[in-house]
Amino acid sequence: MTPERLGLLWGVTVFAGAGARLLSAITGFPGVVLLLLSGLLIGRSGLGLVEPLDLGQGLEIIVGLLVSLVLFDGGLNLRLPGETIKATVLRISVIRFFISLAAVWIAAHFLAGLAWNVAAVYSAIVLATGPTVVTPLVQQIRLASPLGDVLEAEGLVLEPIGAVLALLLLELLVGDLHGWKELIVGLLARLGGGVLIGLFAGWILSEVLKRLKTDSAIGIRLQITLGVLFLLYGICEWILPESGLPASVAAGFLVGRSTSIEVDKLDELIRELAQLAITMLFPLLAADVSWRELSPLGWGGVSCVLVLMLVVRPLAVSIATTGLPLDIKQKLFLGWLAPRGIVTAAVASLFSIRLEQAGVLGAGRLQGLVFLTILMTVGIQGLTAKPLARKLGLLAEE
Repeated sequence: MTPERLGLLWGVTVFAGAGARLLSAITGFPGVVLLLLSGLLIGRSGLGLVEPLDLGQGLEIIVGLLVSLVLFDGGLNLRLPGETIKATVLRISVIRFFISLAAVWIAAHFLAGLAWNVAAVYSAIVLATGPTVVTPLVQQIRLASPLGDVLEAEGLVLEPIGAVLALLLLELLVGDLHGWKELIVGLLARLGGGVLIGLFAGWILSEVLKRLKTDSAIGIRLQITLGVLFLLYGICEWILPESGLPASVAAGFLVGRSTSIEVDKLDELIRELAQLAITMLFPLLAADVSWRELSPLGWGGVSCVLVLMLVVRPLAVSIATTGLPLDIKQKLFLGWLAPRGIVTAAVASLFSIRLEQAGVLGAGRLQGLVFLTILMTVGIQGLTAKPLARKLGLLAEE
């Protein structure tokens, strides 16, 4: 790919994302929906101006670094005030992990026509709601506490777990792992190792930031933070692939708990950069969607996603919140809002390439079904979230 073509790719992508943000600010239309539409417009399904695969192996690196920034920002802002919210997040995460994996695995096989092994990879990929989508939606619709905290925390907990599990299932599928015992050991090693390394990096970063003079330029703090974060991600991916995601969340969480750091100012800049990352990534990954991959799925693929949205999610939330002090309106909204985001799209794009290289049938259908899931959940739930919250009286006061 020529440098001129590469520059055009990034120029078109960022311009499309910025245009979607501007249109959202003017019209009040959900930004994540417009970002998704902008990617479809400039990509394979539209004008054909952007082809993400032209970035080659650089696509995985760029996506990984930017996603780590988004997850670090999520960890930095992770708040779980009160035992009720902590219990809600923990129970939803655990129960959804098992119910969603099993139910979506079965639905993907019988409804969407995926082979059992490919359907298992799909169920892991779409396990988590995306904080890259949930957070902007929660902020835009001004959702009242504690629902916003629960939704954001749920995504931050399950996003790394789903990505790591999907990778291990992929390795099991292509023969790099042998048996479920190796898969479970690998899952615990990557999650546990990532969290431990992330906490250590977060502690170092906190100590460095504490020792900077209070009048130090906030830009220096930002540069140090980004340097530590990207080095952390690189080391984790080198030692334990996919452990960089839980490490980023853990590091952000620890830095956000440091009381002697001017976290608010740092967080403001990190959040702006995270929003910029979302503005770049969403159109770029949505540009990879091809109608050729979506059309063979037919009504079976649509039915699979509808089961995920209308049956699996509400059932898991209903079971998880039994006995908790949440009213029926809050439970109803928690059971509805679960859009999939950038990490889901990134994992699907990269995994489909590996499956094709390994000669596994159904790689294209897997990517198509994942992107159909993103299109339907972001589109339908993104458009209905605010009207539903207003109808249920769950919007925060002005």
